[in-house]
Amino acid sequence: MKNIISILLGFILVSCSSAELVNNWKNPDIDSFAPGKILIIGMTSNDEARQKFEEKLKQKYLSRGTEAVASYELFEESFMSFRRTEEDLISLEDSLIKDGFDSVLLTKVAGVEDRTAFFNKFDKDTNYGFKYDYYNNQEIYFNSNYYDEYKVYHVETSLYCICKGEERTLIWKGYIDIIDPNSIKETVKDYVNLVVFVLEEQNLIQKNE
Repeated sequence: MKNIISILLGFILVSCSSAELVNNWKNPDIDSFAPGKILIIGMTSNDEARQKFEEKLKQKYLSRGTEAVASYELFEESFMSFRRTEEDLISLEDSLIKDGFDSVLLTKVAGVEDRTAFFNKFDKDTNYGFKYDYYNNQEIYFNSNYYDEYKVYHVETSLYCICKGEERTLIWKGYIDIIDPNSIKETVKDYVNLVVFVLEEQNLIQKNE
């Protein structure tokens, strides 16, 4: 019964959201994972979006009893002002482990796609002819707004283990499309809710009762 409820909740969550789960991968060697202290990083040049995203996800972890820190709180402003070397990032990982972090959740926009949709009067009744189809789609000739152009952002979120004394490894990766975002606040809410839902289903974050 719980599985059925989870599926239904997931369907409602996705269908009402601008964020859509395309695919996700979980390390087959890991059944469950409970972060003790996690760093949340949103890789974007949009400071407002980064801060809202990191803070929203941070609060989700805190509400579940997991210590969480947003990168905007931890990194100095100069950290992203120039390219970092592999040695810099190795040093950063070592510093994080020393400070008690055991995981990092990294989110980035992997690509942006322009799409075009058109208004189509779809009829389930297939028993109609050419004249019906032509008649109902003549706006293609006369209406410049017949086609709707919008953007789809392909976003990836990855959960990494940086556990002390253990191999640093990828635990989970989610591929999510953000469709035609209009509001940073609503988009962040939709995205974070979807990520948390999937992590709960994969036993990678504590569920809120």
